[in-house]
Parts: sequence; C-alpha cells; structure tokens
Amino acid sequence: MPIFLFLAIVEGRQTKDVHLLAEKKKTYEIVLAKIEQFFLEGELAVGDKLPPERELAKEFGVSRTSVRDALQVLELAGKIETRQGGGSFIRTTEVASLKNDLGSSIAETEEQLVMEMLELRMALELESARLAAARRTPEQMATIQAAVAEMEAAVGDVERGIQADLSFHLAISEASGNRLLQSLMQKLSDRMEDTIRATRTHRLLDDSRFLGTVDEHRQIGEAIRKQSPELARELMEGHLKRITEEIEQQ
Repeated sequence: MPIFLFLAIVEGRQTKDVHLLAEKKKTYEIVLAKIEQFFLEGELAVGDKLPPERELAKEFGVSRTSVRDALQVLELAGKIETRQGGGSFIRTTEVASLKNDLGSSIAETEEQLVMEMLELRMALELESARLAAARRTPEQMATIQAAVAEMEAAVGDVERGIQADLSFHLAISEASGNRLLQSLMQKLSDRMEDTIRATRTHRLLDDSRFLGTVDEHRQIGEAIRKQSPELARELMEGHLKRITEEIEQQ
C-alpha cells in the first residue's frame, strides 16, 4: 500500500475519539488499537511498508516515542519486521489480542498453549538448572555467562533479546550433562521461543521490568557458577513462577 494512501485512510478517520481515549489509556495502546483496526478491515496487506515514525506520530497526534513503543509490540508479536535503515514491513495481518493494559501480544487462542509450555518448562528446567550447577564445565559456564551478557546488551533490540533469552536456557540444558534432557529442550526450542516472545512483550516497554528480567537470569547464572544446585533450582522456579503469575493476571 502506498504511503500516501495509508495516510489518507488515517486522515479520514475521526481523531477526536483517539484523543478522548488517550485520557484513559497509555498512548502507545491507542496506536496499537488503530493499527489493529487496519488489520481487521483489510487496509494493510502482507509486505506493505508502514510510513516513517514521524509521519505516523503526526497523523495519530502522538509522540514518536509512543509510535516506537507500539511498533516494538507489533514486532515482538511477529506482525511486522523492522529492517535496519529500511523501515517496518507487514509480516502478517492475523489479529492477536492487543487490548490489555500491558500491551501483551498473547492471542486468546494461544494463551492456553503458553501456559502449558510454562508448565512443561517448570518440569524440565528446575532439574536442568540443578544439574547444571553440579556438572557444568568452565566452557559451558562461559556460554551461560555470554548469554546473560547478550541479554544485558539487548536493551531496545527485541529479537536480540529473545534469542539471548532462549540461548541462556538452552545453554543450561547443555550444561546439565543429561543428553535426553538436552535433546528434549532442543526439540522444544521453537515453542520455547514463541512463549519467550509472548511473555517478554510488556517487559520490553518498562525499563525496570526489563532490567528485573535480566537480573533474574544473572542470579541463576551466578548460582550455577558457584555450583549451588539447590539455589539454582530455587531461582529458576522463582523465575518461571513469576512469568506464570504475570500471564495469569493479564
């Protein structure tokens, strides 16, 4: 869709309602709602390029920061692809629920799968962390620490943060010394990536929450480094329980 046509559609809508809603909702959620409306009405197609942030901000009457936050949520949800220096492009127009006040991208139809995956991770990863603390080699420890460092460096980079998170958990399974556990985690990696993508969304929009997530991983890594099996298990349990509780509250 040409940019001028997209902007013409936006301009033709009533902006008064947007400003009234903005009094009650976070501004970036207004942007999400409007873009979601374009998906629903078929006014955006796969492959279309979105206008630049400054043009969207002007047309929606919001700040560029709000537009940027909304685009982060859409990217994390897999709806758009942001290319370095090339802009943002539509990847899919299937609508996920973007309605809650945390900006979560978890579709209602996917929420049960996310919860089931978290239950499975709870069963596997507590023992994975415990075994890793008892059996890890210096080389495996270096890989775990590198994943934590990558998470710390990934502030503001959605995909980089997701991949670092996944690498951290897979590195722990590698360090467990249990080949079956390692194989299971590798086979589940695609679904794990999906759940990490979903559960990290709202934390990327809140600096303190994002840093809290990084710190949880750092503490788990430290327990493994210090070869404290029960502490590593306890910290992994706390990490996964916190995620589960946040999903249940949405």
